[in-house]
Amino acid sequence: MTRRPTYPSDLTDEQWTLIEPLLPPANTGGRPEKHPRRDVVDAILYVVRTGCSWRHLPVDFPPWQTVYWYFSRWEEAKVTEQVMAVLRRRLRTAQGRGGEPSAGIIDSQSVKGADTVGQGSRGYDAGKKVNGRKRFIVTDTLGLLLVVCVMAASVQDRDGARTTLLSLYLCTPVRFVFADAGFAGKLVAWAERFVATTVHIVRKAPDQVGFAVIPRRWVVERSLAWLTAHRRLARDYERDPAVSEAMVRWAAIGQMARRLARGQDSVRQRAWTGQDLIP
Repeated sequence: MTRRPTYPSDLTDEQWTLIEPLLPPANTGGRPEKHPRRDVVDAILYVVRTGCSWRHLPVDFPPWQTVYWYFSRWEEAKVTEQVMAVLRRRLRTAQGRGGEPSAGIIDSQSVKGADTVGQGSRGYDAGKKVNGRKRFIVTDTLGLLLVVCVMAASVQDRDGARTTLLSLYLCTPVRFVFADAGFAGKLVAWAERFVATTVHIVRKAPDQVGFAVIPRRWVVERSLAWLTAHRRLARDYERDPAVSEAMVRWAAIGQMARRLARGQDSVRQRAWTGQDLIP
C-alpha cells in the first residue's frame, strides 16, 4: 500500500500520473516489487529537497538501501534524462512552443564541496572564492533544463563549456546558445568547428551601473537559483560528480511536474467555470 503523502516534497496525484508511465517497467517473472514506486520517487525528491543523507530518510519511506538502489539503477538506465526530456516537451507544447528547442542558454555555478567530495574531483574557484565543484547547465529559453555537467570548481568556464556543449550536441537539436562574457574567446570558434553550434555572447550594456536584468541571460540565472533552493544542491555532497548531475536532474523533474500539474489544474478550472467560452 502506498504511504499517505506527508511532506511538501511529495508528489500530488496529478504529478505522479505524469511521472509513473515514464519509469522503466518492473521485471517480469520474479518477485513483485515490495515497495510502491511512488514512495521511492517521493523519497528521492525528499532527499533532494531537504538535503538529508540517505541514511536519515524518515521511517515512513522505504528503507534507504532500497531507495538508493532504485536511484542508482535508474541512473544507469538514464531514466532521469528520458523523463526530463518528455516532461520538457510537454511543458513547451503547453506554452505554445515547439516540442524541441532551437536555442539554449549556458551558465555555470560554483558551490562549496562537503567533506565527502574527494580531492580528485574538487578544486578552488579563485574568482568566486569557492572550494568545491562547478556545475554547468544549459536551459532552453523557458528555463527548462537541457543538460548538466559537474566538474571541479577550478575548471575555467571556457573549458567546462566544451564538455557541456558536446553533451548538448549529442542529446538535443540545439545549435544556438547564448552565453555571458566568461565564455567568450576561443570557445566560440571551437563550438562552431567541432559541434556546429553558434555561441552568442550577451554582454552587459556599456553604461550599466549596479544590477540590471540582462536579456536572455536572466533565464538561466533564474534556473540556477531555483535549483539551489533544493538544499541537497546548495552544497555538493556527492562523492561522484555523476551523482551530483543526477540530483540536479531530479530537482528539474520535480519542478517540471509541478508546472505541468498546475497547468492542468488551470485548464480544469477554466472548463469548470466556463472561462474557455468567454471570447
